[in-house]
Amino acid sequence: MAEPTPDQYSARHLSVLDGLEAVRKRPGMYIGSTDSRGLMHCLWEIIDNSVDEALSGHGDRIAVTLDADGSVTVEDAGRGIPIDIEPKTGLTGVEVVFTKLHAGGKFGASNYGTAGGLHGVGASVVNALSERLDVEVTRGGKVYAMSFHRGEPGVFDDGEGQPRPDAPFAPFTEGSELRVVGKAPRGRAGTRVRYWADPQIFIKGASFQPDELAARARQTAFLVPGLEMVIRDARDVSAEPIDQSYRYDGGIAEFAEFLAPDAPTTDVWRIEGEGDYTETIPVLDDEGRMVSREVQRTATVDLALRWGVGYDTTVRSFVNIIATPKGGTHHAGFEQGLLKFVRAEVERNARKLKVGANEKLEKDDVLAGLTAVVTVRIPEPQFEGQTKEVLGTPPVRAIVSSVITNGLKERFASTKRQDKAEASMLLEKVVSEMKARISARAHKETQRRKTALESSSLPTKLVDCRSNDVEHSELFIVEGDSALGTAKPARNSEFQALLPIRGKILNVQKASVSDMLSNAECASIIQVVGAGSGRSFDLGAARYGKIILMSDADVDGAHIRTLLLTLFFRYMRPMLEAGRVYAAVPPLHRVEIVRRGAKKNEMVYTYSEAELDGLLKRLARQNASYKEPIQRYKGLGEMDEDQLWSTTMDPAARLLRRVSVTHAADAERVFDLLMGTDVAPRKEFLFESSKSIAPEFIDV
Repeated sequence: MAEPTPDQYSARHLSVLDGLEAVRKRPGMYIGSTDSRGLMHCLWEIIDNSVDEALSGHGDRIAVTLDADGSVTVEDAGRGIPIDIEPKTGLTGVEVVFTKLHAGGKFGASNYGTAGGLHGVGASVVNALSERLDVEVTRGGKVYAMSFHRGEPGVFDDGEGQPRPDAPFAPFTEGSELRVVGKAPRGRAGTRVRYWADPQIFIKGASFQPDELAARARQTAFLVPGLEMVIRDARDVSAEPIDQSYRYDGGIAEFAEFLAPDAPTTDVWRIEGEGDYTETIPVLDDEGRMVSREVQRTATVDLALRWGVGYDTTVRSFVNIIATPKGGTHHAGFEQGLLKFVRAEVERNARKLKVGANEKLEKDDVLAGLTAVVTVRIPEPQFEGQTKEVLGTPPVRAIVSSVITNGLKERFASTKRQDKAEASMLLEKVVSEMKARISARAHKETQRRKTALESSSLPTKLVDCRSNDVEHSELFIVEGDSALGTAKPARNSEFQALLPIRGKILNVQKASVSDMLSNAECASIIQVVGAGSGRSFDLGAARYGKIILMSDADVDGAHIRTLLLTLFFRYMRPMLEAGRVYAAVPPLHRVEIVRRGAKKNEMVYTYSEAELDGLLKRLARQNASYKEPIQRYKGLGEMDEDQLWSTTMDPAARLLRRVSVTHAADAERVFDLLMGTDVAPRKEFLFESSKSIAPEFIDV
């Protein structure tokens, strides 16, 4: 059929999507995507409904189960979805909640003072995108049930077997029925939702993410003190289900302590407050017409913040316990009030802190090392989109800014010795961050590389390359002068540079920023890389395309490599994230195979004991001989220049191990465990792991 011309284009060519049909046609509009992220968003919608009940004081336990058949079950101990008839639609409350968009009990303040599910589309969207959804409501001593197939209510014929999404389904024709399927003890109430995501909607690889689910459950338990979140992963039928339970009574102060990645400079500061504002909203009058009214609102603000010795910033913001990862007016108000107050305090103590007239704090100076949890609770917040990642309610910005300013004023005016000491340490920290930023910027401007002749201000021990092509240049950080002596004639001086370090550098996971900068080896590495450090690090200014850590293949070499990686992870992390840091893999053995006749003997290098054993067994089967003793390299200095070039430095033949940061949070915990200041967990880890290490592999 021919396409209609502009003159023929009329109203009959328009499509009107009604009810849940619109959700199935454009799911991305409601859940963001149809991959694992969208699948998890559906789960959050159901969980958040149960959490809203707990926030309102109804129920203290929520259980989530991932089943082997692909379904997920969310069960709470709240009041239960209303089962009586809703007068406007003539449907039960259960059917209204699961089949009507923009319907629910959260549009007014009578049922929920504050809630996360405010658009009234969460449960109905999940129902529309599910191949099957079963809901059970316990109220008034009875258990009521209703089932849906892709949003349509009806009855599944499961026979004697377990519920399954492909069971025969009969939709209701004349009227819907909310079945009574059992009795319940007096006083028990709650809602149980089980659903199977629709494979027609979600892509084939979409799956529930148990780690993400556990993190969200833990987060919710922190934000709602006294609420128990239980997660059960029963997807593997061949193994016992994995149960995890979270409950915290310390609230967001305990949450901030949990999130903190470094040792503390201050304790966790708890700041609370509230503010009133007026909002014009559309409401339904008694005749069902939409009218505008001005209502008085109250925003409750609860903050927990602490500064640590590091420079990483972790700020988590929430509205009615719904995470807002992209911020919003509450996050902006928090940063605005914090920066304004700290700036004023630094100016007031400028002489004591030795701050010049032209030195001014920036936001990053104040946020360095900060771990904060920002929560606000307001009725009917304005989110930008159904995914609720950004708060848009304008008056909240000024309220949060005022609350944090007043709270910090009270903290800094305290006469308690500990409060005064922590306030003083905080000011010293932000001023040192400011001075480090200014110094790093000036240093970076003078260290931009144009030609090899401009490297005179770089460390004298740097053996630079001739090429100005950053993408194809390489910097080898080598262990000791002996390795440098071999590597210098072995390298290709056109694009390979060398920087020797003396032994084991400073463990920067334990040290302060000033200690790191005053350490000669750490300062030399940062200076040679040429892109700054910490917050001021500029990946585009790096002088080399690859950084290759070349250390001996022994325990000391591994330790040096770990210390170097710690430096890069803490202060030059974008290099790791960009995949520009490598570890050289030098051989452990050299086997000289004897060739009969005029043939030249063959040199074979092996990189592990297992590889050497395999080579020797193969030679034995071939009746080939080799020279004894087999050379075992204890260090790079034992190789001559030809051997080092062919095994470790030649791009055509070498073996490199790229170091990447795929899971930054996990890497942070591992670095802190192995290299941090807390000894007890590291000692416990070593004792537990010692059983898996064979004594013969320990180089002593």
